[in-house]
Amino acid sequence: MQTLDHTEINNRVQGVLEKRFGDAARSLPADTDLSDALPGFDSLAALEYVTAVESEFGIEVDFVGDDVRYWFSTLGRTTEYVRESIEDLAA
Repeated sequence: MQTLDHTEINNRVQGVLEKRFGDAARSLPADTDLSDALPGFDSLAALEYVTAVESEFGIEVDFVGDDVRYWFSTLGRTTEYVRESIEDLAA
């Protein structure tokens, strides 16, 4: 599996959000809480976001073992989670 740099991962995660939330997701600061910044980012939207990120990067999120509410609450945390997951798969 190829390694992706932080910027590429961040851009692709942001792209996932833009597909669902359009312009509201375009210029999100990395540390902004998604549930505050994106209208309609409720529990169902959060689940769809996690699933879309899994699909985008070919990773599997462990809903029991990983703190999904934490890791998928901001763009920056999601980017870090994906980067770590990709590194784990490559190891």
